[in-house]
Amino acid sequence: MAEGRRRSGVASRADATARERAAEPRALAEVARFDEEADVLVVGLGCAGACAALEAAAAGADVLAIECKSAGGGTSALSGGILYLGGGTPVQKACGFEDDAENMYAYLLAASGPEADEAKVQRLCEDSVAHYHWLEQQGVPFKHSFYPEPSMEAPTDDCLVFTGGEDTHPWNQIARPAARGHKPRAEAAAGGFLMRCLLQALAKTRARTLCDLSAETLVVDADGRVAGAIARRDGREVALRARRGVVLCAGGFVLDDDLVSKHCPQVLRCSWRLSDGADDGRGIRMGLAAGGEAIHMEALECAIPLTPPRRLVRGLLVNGTGQRFINEDAYYGRIGQASLFRQDGRMYFIHDDDSYEVNQAGFEVDYVGDTIEELEREIGLPEGALVSTVELYNRHAARGEDPLFHKGREFVVPLVEPPFGAIDCSSGRVTYATFTLGGLHTRPGGEVLTPAGRAVPGLYAAGRTTSGIAAFGYVSGISLADGTYFGRLAGRSAASAPR
Repeated sequence: MAEGRRRSGVASRADATARERAAEPRALAEVARFDEEADVLVVGLGCAGACAALEAAAAGADVLAIECKSAGGGTSALSGGILYLGGGTPVQKACGFEDDAENMYAYLLAASGPEADEAKVQRLCEDSVAHYHWLEQQGVPFKHSFYPEPSMEAPTDDCLVFTGGEDTHPWNQIARPAARGHKPRAEAAAGGFLMRCLLQALAKTRARTLCDLSAETLVVDADGRVAGAIARRDGREVALRARRGVVLCAGGFVLDDDLVSKHCPQVLRCSWRLSDGADDGRGIRMGLAAGGEAIHMEALECAIPLTPPRRLVRGLLVNGTGQRFINEDAYYGRIGQASLFRQDGRMYFIHDDDSYEVNQAGFEVDYVGDTIEELEREIGLPEGALVSTVELYNRHAARGEDPLFHKGREFVVPLVEPPFGAIDCSSGRVTYATFTLGGLHTRPGGEVLTPAGRAVPGLYAAGRTTSGIAAFGYVSGISLADGTYFGRLAGRSAASAPR
């Protein structure tokens, strides 16, 4: 899939130059007339845009939301639908999980990686229960039930799940483990259902929506204040006036090969770029051209569906030199990032006959040996490397211990039953699902910041157009939680701005 989106370097550079020129702001004095006017203009109708429009409308603003596709939903609608919520939600309490804002903050700040935005993490954790109730008020239902298989959404309509390895090392040493992945009450992936609920709620407000309308550039007045946007439909320009502010919720840049090559070329090695087709960096380019700053552009999420079933983590993950590098029961997004960034995308999943089975994604054995020595030769690892790794692991596993990586005791078993097998989990061999995490630098209220730390007047952003809570770490469900919650704040900020 990724290969189909790659183009020649010449074409990419030409396209990039054209996009940069298109994103240059239009002076307000150059706009002869506006086709539409509103207090608040929201660009993009994924989860962040829908929630920005909902909150701006609730604040009494005249709201216009535009979407480049024929209907709202965005990449949010293609997701599993999990929202990362905690602090003691009704679902958590019903399922027997003790949690509070401080406990959630301790985990989420650490798991979001170096340079995580502490102010945003704290704000989400403190308001998480209230945000849960707000979602219910918009018509998003949650079943008070827990699904035991971690990391991804339940195939049933069950709600709560561990989505970030909260019950594994090192996070279980930092905070009390609590499941926080909340999926709306729908079977299997619920992203589409979540977006239908939010868009139906938006349809009940006085907000207006226009689809098949692609924003290209912002309109800026003589004082540098963002005053609207220029969009395009069927080759014709459409001028949109925003009396109070513009909220950019146009997605990330995982499909923009120029930005990807420049900032996070690891994306080019991944087999699946998660997007609805509109994550072309448009919103980020518009914000940059208006004076905003982009941060964490080199950060990305990369998930490898090694599980379910979770019992597969009884096997061992080794790198290209036959060494373990992480606890196998870690969240598979953390494993993906570790493989791609620190192991050059080369990784093997080692099993014995007792611990192996085909996982849900259909990963099958690539190498087989009657002994570990034979398996080592089949893979082509350095002589003695895998042998010593398995010997050391088995020695401790016989006592139920993993002193090197602290895998959960229930998964620590010696690998002794031949034949032995290895799944080649290297990039290019199995699914590496990725999306970008960097974007416009914003305050929690959605104000887009310049490199000097000042707010660009009249400009707000939320969702993957921004650098959100996740910096160089990730937790499943944080994108939807971040987008919905900070989309609300951005909409509220724009609605309260002076005309």
